[in-house]
Amino acid sequence: MARRKIALALAGGGPEGAIYEIGALRALAESIEGLDLNQMDTYVGVSAGAFIGANLANRMTTAQMVRAIVKAEPGEHPFTPETFFQPAAKEFLGRLGRLPRLIQQAIAKARHRGNDPILADVLMRLGRALPVGVAQNHPIRDYLAKIYSIKDRTDDFRQLDRRLYVVATELETGRAVRFGEPGWDHVPISEAVQASSALPGLYRPVEIEGRNFVDGVLLKTLHASVALEQGAQLVLCVNPIVPVDLHSGNGRVPQGYLVNRGLPTVLSQTFRTLIHSRLHVGLASYGEKYPDADVVLFEPRPDDYRMFFTNIFTFSSRRAVCEHAYNVTRRQLRRRADALDPVLARHGMRLRREVLEEPRSLWQGVGVSIEEGEIARQPTLDRLDRSLDRLEAALERVGG
Repeated sequence: MARRKIALALAGGGPEGAIYEIGALRALAESIEGLDLNQMDTYVGVSAGAFIGANLANRMTTAQMVRAIVKAEPGEHPFTPETFFQPAAKEFLGRLGRLPRLIQQAIAKARHRGNDPILADVLMRLGRALPVGVAQNHPIRDYLAKIYSIKDRTDDFRQLDRRLYVVATELETGRAVRFGEPGWDHVPISEAVQASSALPGLYRPVEIEGRNFVDGVLLKTLHASVALEQGAQLVLCVNPIVPVDLHSGNGRVPQGYLVNRGLPTVLSQTFRTLIHSRLHVGLASYGEKYPDADVVLFEPRPDDYRMFFTNIFTFSSRRAVCEHAYNVTRRQLRRRADALDPVLARHGMRLRREVLEEPRSLWQGVGVSIEEGEIARQPTLDRLDRSLDRLEAALERVGG
């Protein structure tokens, strides 16, 4: 019997999403016998997912990436969210330098227009002085180029022994470009990831060969169809981008809470809602187009407030998000075990229920020392997780 093709598709989500994906993937690696995340046939990544997928294709293990969040290893470079957010001072100064001339042009236009309404026209003209992006993302490219230059890794798609596709959107046409496929596989992996993660408004579009590219999530959330088109028969998907549902929690969140947190929070919720609804429409269509393939999705719950309100720029929060993703994914695997067993069996894998039932610490499993108190709390958290699993299953039976 021919070996079945297995793929990994990872969505975006910024540095928080990258850290969530690391924790979730670590749980999958431990819990599924026969799954080697460094030996997938195809990797498809968008934005932060491209960052993680490119690392896996370069044989960086989930354990290495977990350790990189919390400490510097000899010969490695630690992963810090600050890499993603460095102010674009040059962009601000360059745009500011345009302002006097734009004001002069607006005044001249106003005089010419006489009594016609001019406010909208003036605002549109002055809008050219606004920066295209508030942060630089070339540090992402520089970071990846550095870590791919060591330990037999590569920054060249063509030298990988696995297929890696990094998806970005061409700004001038609105079309998806798959870096890694013929015609685009000569672009360095680090530069492709930089382009795929260039979220409009946050980062300036990335120019490659005279064409401007922005975040690939503008077209699709996961681009899992890329792997299915390549013949993948099982696609494991991780999506950290889920809109928060404040009404499904404990009821203590006040009305108008998101609005009161300001424009960034409102835009985040809007963005998450748009791409999440599109994701599930896409997943439903895969069943019709690829009836012989299995697509399995892992993502946070809508009432998982931690994934919406966490500040990952603190060391403790980075650890908390990674550990939270690890534990949440273990819970999902336990809760979905009966449905996942036959799917995994079709592809020569097995869910290790014995691993899921035993108390486990993310940090102990990757060789990171943690305080004794945190270790002592872990069995209690695992028991709580299992209680929540049983409660959710009971509620689903009542609701069904």
